[in-house]
Formats: sequence, structure tokens, C-alpha cells
Amino acid sequence: MTSSPDEPDAAVEEAAAPPEAEPPERDVTAELVRELDERTADLQRLQAEYVNYKRRVDRDREAVRDTARAAVLIGLLGVLDDLDRARDHGELTGGFKAVADSLERALTALGLERFGTPGEPFDPRVHEALMHEHGDDVDRPTAQSILQPGYRVGERVLRAARVAVVEPLVAPPENPEPESNDGEH
Repeated sequence: MTSSPDEPDAAVEEAAAPPEAEPPERDVTAELVRELDERTADLQRLQAEYVNYKRRVDRDREAVRDTARAAVLIGLLGVLDDLDRARDHGELTGGFKAVADSLERALTALGLERFGTPGEPFDPRVHEALMHEHGDDVDRPTAQSILQPGYRVGERVLRAARVAVVEPLVAPPENPEPESNDGEH
């Protein structure tokens, strides 16, 4: 078959045709993969935000619970002080002693811890000095006696132990310079 000069050759037409773009299925697939990646990233972001929100809410809930527990326990410290005074005077006997012991066990179960013992080093973070004196039988500031015990829950100090502190005597400096009194000011 011969082609006329007016009819273009099929091979020439093929060569002159612009190169075909990717098949339409590939374009759609690439677009779907891109959208899927975007949605996956969005979901991962939302999940991370939710996890952070949940942690924050749990932490806040724990802080509120700890604050409420501490407030109740602080309110009961005066009762514990009264029980200590009654015990010191021998008035804590019979059924009243059983109630006092039960109360102290319940408060201990809530995490209340009593602290402060005579002879321990003075620590202003957990001790409140009500009395102060010097002595030669200590080498550093020491809680000589506990006037009122301290209480804490975990690391939180509810009330510092009120103590009498004794410090080592301060030796006078060697060879003090005498003050001159020759009228010059």
C-alpha cells in the first residue's frame, strides 16, 4: 500500500506525537497515597495530642487529690498533738486509747509520716527552730529536743518539726587586734 503525498505516514505521526503522560491510574493512585499519608499524619498528631491531654488530666487529678488529702491531714494535726499531750500525761487509756491508736493507723495508711528525733542534724527545710543555744557537746547545729513533731506525706512537709537547736560554741578569733582610742575618727 502506497501512501499518497497528502496522507501522512503512520510512523511519522507516531514519532511526531507528544510523549504520553503517565496513565491516569498512576495519577489517581499517587493522589490517593498522598491523601492517605496526610490523613495518617493527622491521626498520629491527634492521637499524640490526646495522649498528652490524658496525661495532663491525670497529673492534674493526682495533684488535686494530693492537695485535698494534705488539707484534711493538716486539719487533723491538732488532734494528733492533743493525743500526744494526753499520752504524755497518762490520760490516754481504755477505749479512748483504742480510738487514738485506730486514728493514728488510719492516718498512717493515708501516707502521714511523723518525723523529728532529738539529736538529728538541724535542717531548716524540715525543722523550725523555736529555741536556740550554744553548747560544746555538738559539732554542728543539732535538734536538741523536739517540742512538736513534724509531719509529711511523701516528700511534702505538712508541718515542720518545731525544735530547740543547739550550736557549737564559736571560738573567739586568735590574737584579736585591740581597738585604738587615740581620738581619731
